[in-house]
This record gives sequence, C-alpha cells and structure tokens, in this order.
Amino acid sequence: MDPRIPPLDGRKWRLNRREVIERAASEVFAERGYHGASLDEICRRSGVTPPVLYDHFASKLDLHKHLLERTRDELLQVWREHLAGDEPAAVRIPRALDAWASYVQAHPYVPQMFFTEATGDPAIEEIREVRAQATSALGAIVGREAPADGNPGSADRVTHEMAAEVMRAGLAGLAIW
Repeated sequence: MDPRIPPLDGRKWRLNRREVIERAASEVFAERGYHGASLDEICRRSGVTPPVLYDHFASKLDLHKHLLERTRDELLQVWREHLAGDEPAAVRIPRALDAWASYVQAHPYVPQMFFTEATGDPAIEEIREVRAQATSALGAIVGREAPADGNPGSADRVTHEMAAEVMRAGLAGLAIW
C-alpha cells in the first residue's frame, strides 16, 4: 500500500466500490443491452463478487434503473445550471448545449444506454419511464423561458414538454451519431 495515500474508511470504500460497479455496469449495458448484459460480467469488470454487487443493488433491473435515473438527474442538472441566468437566450442556449455535449463526451456509454432502446428489451418500460420523467422535467425548465409572443403563461405544460421532447430526441440522435 502506498504510504502517501490514506486508507479509506469503511464508508468511503463502500461508496468507491459502488462507483466502480456502476461504471462497469454502464459499459456492459451499453455494449450488450439490458438483455445481453450479465451480472457475472459486471462483477468481473468491477472486481467484486456477486454478493458484493447484491449488497449495493437488489437485481440487474434495479442496477439498470439506477443508472438511467442517475443519468437523467445529471443531464437535467446540466440544463438547470447552464440555461439559468439573466443573459439572453442566445448566450445561455449555446452554453447549455456545450455543457450537454461535454457531459456526453465524458460519459461515452450514456448514448448507447440512455438514448437508444432495443426492441424486446425487458428494461424498455423502465427506460421509457425515466425518459418521460426527464422530458417532463426538461419541459418545466423550458417553460421558465419567456414565450415567443411575450405573453407569460401563453404556453401550457404540454407545449413545454413537446419542445423538450424535440430537444431530447434531436440531441439523442446527435449523441448516437
């Protein structure tokens, strides 16, 4: 053990292990899809035993859904942080798009796992549910913008969610490309 590196206490070690498991699982799910991914391979890549994995996640579906929800939350935070402010939209929108692209580039398995879905995949409903939540939340963020007609409140929630879905779908296509 390197004497310059302080030993991790039990809690820090557990959190570090969980992050290693999540990283390995993201890779495996992205490469093989939900159906083709195996917990054995995730364990092998993360250097843990199945009981350790089950200490952190109840099932493969639980792990997959956690990764989808984490990605959703991180992407929404990117939008919240970079679309907010008093600057004109012409400044904030490019800033937000750059931040989104940086996130996707830093997380290369996100496009395959979060933006695509395989027909017949048992996790389809979870993927759709998490995406719907993301679209709704992004719609609320978009709804904070002043409407084009200048009349506050002229656009409804559905209109905001439609705009969010157009953004999501377009950016997902770009990420997959």
